[in-house]
Amino acid sequence: MRVLIVEDEETIAEPLAEGLRREGFEVERAASGAEALAAPAVDLVLLDLRLPDLDGLDVCRELRARSSVPIIVVTARGEEADRVVGLELGADDYVVKPFGLRELIARIRAVSRRARGDPADGVVRVGELEVDRRARRARVRGREVQLTPKEFDLLAALARDPGAALSRRRLLEEVWETSWYGSTKTIDVHVAALRRKLGDPGWIETVRGVGFRLRA
Repeated sequence: MRVLIVEDEETIAEPLAEGLRREGFEVERAASGAEALAAPAVDLVLLDLRLPDLDGLDVCRELRARSSVPIIVVTARGEEADRVVGLELGADDYVVKPFGLRELIARIRAVSRRARGDPADGVVRVGELEVDRRARRARVRGREVQLTPKEFDLLAALARDPGAALSRRRLLEEVWETSWYGSTKTIDVHVAALRRKLGDPGWIETVRGVGFRLRA
């Protein structure tokens, strides 16, 4: 997922960008409203309201007029009036500084899921692979793949955003519901089993230094 950070303060923008990159996001940056409006298309925008050239609300209005890209306002302006105006202008969420990175990432994923219209228990099709979360079934070229519960949960997590790199930490949190930061060998064991059962190791790609992604 490509994220555009619109923030003029380097001390905020750089640590945020690095944190998002560690989680597998591709990050673009803009230090002004004009740069944000001239930036190439991305999957989601993190927009500060206090910019050196334009009011962030005006940038929000212009971005929304151009496209349906998800926009999360990230600002120190926490007054109710600012929140209401931002949401009415088309922002999808509003986060007040200071904020925790984990909370922001959770909001990014929630907004992205809503924007894609992915039902939590829906069917995802990636080429010849079909993952049915409601029935907890996976098929390749119409052939059902017999998976253990954790293998299915891992595949479903990867299939939620095909092509996006998911960090090992995120997979532990989503699939194993733990924040354990020690050995992640159990993930490698399950990935190896999934590759074997899917019949093609290329379905799940290793992203060096990050984690894994499902081939888009």
